Amino acid sequence: KIGGCNDCHTPGYGASGGRVPEQDWLVGDTLGFSGAWGTTYPSNLRLLVAKMNEQQWLALTQHQQLRPPMPWFNLQAMKQSDLKAIYRYIAWLGPKGEPAPAYLPPHRAPLGPAVLFPAPPAR
Repeated sequence: KIGGCNDCHTPGYGASGGRVPEQDWLVGDTLGFSGAWGTTYPSNLRLLVAKMNEQQWLALTQHQQLRPPMPWFNLQAMKQSDLKAIYRYIAWLGPKGEPAPAYLPPHRAPLGPAVLFPAPPAR
């Protein structure tokens, strides 16, 4: 809740002012984010965590540079103890839902509603 994960990874969270039942949190979303990188979809963190152990989670969150708009740099700035707590919380929620749509490369139309980011200014 404090880290902002629900903002993207929980359908309807922002639009409802955070009034989504906890049992429905972090199941990913079909709302795409489209820009020069292509189109990304917020992953289902509950299914992701169900397939990995804590050390794999730490490796992902501390070393991967994920596609926009995921703020991977914020994860890398977190303390390891906080990342472990996030992992344990998501694991406690348990698996639920379906995988989010797959990444689409640039120049492929989003598969439904999407937030469109403008092209970066020419240099």
